[in-house]
Amino acid sequence: MRYSIFSLLSQTLQGHKGWTPAWRDPAPKPEYDVIIIGGGGHGLATAHYLASRHGISNVAVLEKGYLGSGNVGRNTTIIRSNYLLPGNTPFYELSMKLWEGLEQDLNYNAMVSQRGVLNLYHSDAQRDAFARRGNAMRLAGVDAELLGTEQVRAMLPYLDFDNARFPIEGGLLQRRGGSARHDAVAWGFARAADSRSVDMIQNCEVTGFTMSGGRVVGVETSRGPIRAKKIAMAVAGNSSRVAAMAGLRLPIETHVLQAFVSEGLKPLIDGVVTFGAGHFYISQSDKGGLVFGGDIDGYNSYAQRGNLPVIEDVMESAMALWPGLGRVRMLRHWGGVMDMSMDGSPIIDLAPVDGLYLNAGWCYGGFKATPASGFCFAHLIATGQPHPVAAAYRLDRFATGHVIDEKGAGAQPNLH
Repeated sequence: MRYSIFSLLSQTLQGHKGWTPAWRDPAPKPEYDVIIIGGGGHGLATAHYLASRHGISNVAVLEKGYLGSGNVGRNTTIIRSNYLLPGNTPFYELSMKLWEGLEQDLNYNAMVSQRGVLNLYHSDAQRDAFARRGNAMRLAGVDAELLGTEQVRAMLPYLDFDNARFPIEGGLLQRRGGSARHDAVAWGFARAADSRSVDMIQNCEVTGFTMSGGRVVGVETSRGPIRAKKIAMAVAGNSSRVAAMAGLRLPIETHVLQAFVSEGLKPLIDGVVTFGAGHFYISQSDKGGLVFGGDIDGYNSYAQRGNLPVIEDVMESAMALWPGLGRVRMLRHWGGVMDMSMDGSPIIDLAPVDGLYLNAGWCYGGFKATPASGFCFAHLIATGQPHPVAAAYRLDRFATGHVIDEKGAGAQPNLH
């Protein structure tokens, strides 16, 4: 069924009793052309673009839980393309352009809202660094505006501009940035892939790989063995664990990244704001809750829950930026399991094992990259060649020294 104003009116007259399931729940077939391990945003986007752009629809997406039960539904929903380095800028700008047309492409309301992303700066040196990043963005065709104190004050008058330690001197604004409804993104990609005959197989955990002649030819799962010509991994924080089943050791550590949401409030903040004097960012959801994010927990973990030191750090940053938040009650917090690469940038590449393809190491950038990640990963799987905008995301860059150290925001192994 195609969603439209006409289908909505028709269902209204029928008491909304004619809506069909958004996707099928099929049993796995013995063999596929492509198996994608991971039914999150990146895996589902890859399946959609394989079918819609490359005509490959004999595809299975294997998810150990339910679709969207991992990081795609456990993040702070921010989308942006305000990157500095040549390896990142074209990729994330492609993702932003795909976000801008995503709802039309999927025929699904993913609630993409381009409300703007503002990165605050608090010193002359930080201003110069942001000016450099903004100039690099503009040279690459990405929108960027460097704002002064009064321009920021006009937008966000309730922030603490006169904080003795962290005075707000201005910010770098990308107006095309914003947010999207994370679970709706997963649902939209799943529905679109299903409409092109892709099988989404839930409650199907991969427990091993089937090898033949040094090549991966299938997977062992909790629902039996499944064979495939090509097998692609998009399993977020479980990348190291799943890759180890194929005898691979990836340059990745797994950490928890916490997020927080407050009680529902009247509209207070229109876009996304990041605190330049600490790792803290804030936006407001459509339900009215203020959504906070911060730094990863400083220890390795596969648990989807965090620890108190990060909670304290995030709340301290919130109060330093916006003292009025001290009167707001926090409603809940949760953790996503992040695969943190050693340079803070992702991996989209052929694995050293034939027949296996890697999509991993997304660190803090996984959700905003969802459309471009799926688009480029599908290109790699279909053609065997990296997409030009993802060519820098090779696995061997850690051996050759061609790392993409955007902010030094990887796992930071020197700290633990």
